[in-house]
Amino acid sequence: MDFSLHIATWELTEPFRITNAEWTHSPCLVVQLVEDGYLGRGEAQGIFYLDETAESILEQAQAVAGEIRNGISREELQQLLPAGGARNAIDCALWDLECKKSGKTIWQLTGIDPKPVTTVYTIGLEDTPEAMAAKAAAATDAPILKIKLDGHMPYEKLAAIRAARPDAKLVVDANQGWSFELLKEVLPQCVDLKLDMIEQPLARGDDEMLEGFESPITLAADESCLHTGELETAARRYSMINIKLDKTGGLTEGLRLAKAAKEKGCQLMIGNMMGTSLSMAPSFVVAQLCDFVDIDGPLILKYDQPLGLKYNKGVVDVFDPRLWG
Repeated sequence: MDFSLHIATWELTEPFRITNAEWTHSPCLVVQLVEDGYLGRGEAQGIFYLDETAESILEQAQAVAGEIRNGISREELQQLLPAGGARNAIDCALWDLECKKSGKTIWQLTGIDPKPVTTVYTIGLEDTPEAMAAKAAAATDAPILKIKLDGHMPYEKLAAIRAARPDAKLVVDANQGWSFELLKEVLPQCVDLKLDMIEQPLARGDDEMLEGFESPITLAADESCLHTGELETAARRYSMINIKLDKTGGLTEGLRLAKAAKEKGCQLMIGNMMGTSLSMAPSFVVAQLCDFVDIDGPLILKYDQPLGLKYNKGVVDVFDPRLWG
């Protein structure tokens, strides 16, 4: 099997901010596998809050190049590399290669029935309620808005966005930026704003106080649940799990986590670490199982892959298998 790697960097339409981070570009690791004349591809960004970068996951993938070239199954890959961006890119490339070689689509291999999904559109963090409301008002085609917040004026920003977009569903992503005291203060106010969900309000590893806590709004684990090994604890603290393939280390583990979380009675969300439609296509597979879908990464890029996903007023169509899968 021929195994090649490179880093591709995609420019964003404008700087994108969350709690304690800002991006102007989306660097991606791209894996290409060729066997018997068939090409399989995968893309990953890595887990930035665990200090993964495109360069670090490239090095991690290079370290196992010999094993990959000798031929490896997706199950063997789970033991060869830990969960993270490097394994994600290789795992997704193996799925794509299997589809191409077998002449079957990803839907036939997984037994999942594909249908269009509605994705959130992300409103990046701004300093003032007025700036965030302006962004929300401009996103007229987006029926669901995902609001990035930190601990500075969260209610005021949400109230301004709700006033600007009374028609939209609103979900919040605090990216670990709130304290438990702030969460308890904001929750009653957020009920009046008709929020559908709050994602990762507290810091990873510092959210044990959520066990037994009765929240009037669904709380979702993102940074607090990387893979199935962390589900047991996360399910005691959150009622929704945000699956990201960079966290799970690929579609193989992503599907396992989705099944295990559902068995525990958790709702599901699929998220992304930015990236092109080559990253979103495997996530679209998991999206078929989810209550909330966040695969808007290509919408904040200046350019996308050829044959990229099609977005129309928040609805994402089933992707072209020539892109992936």
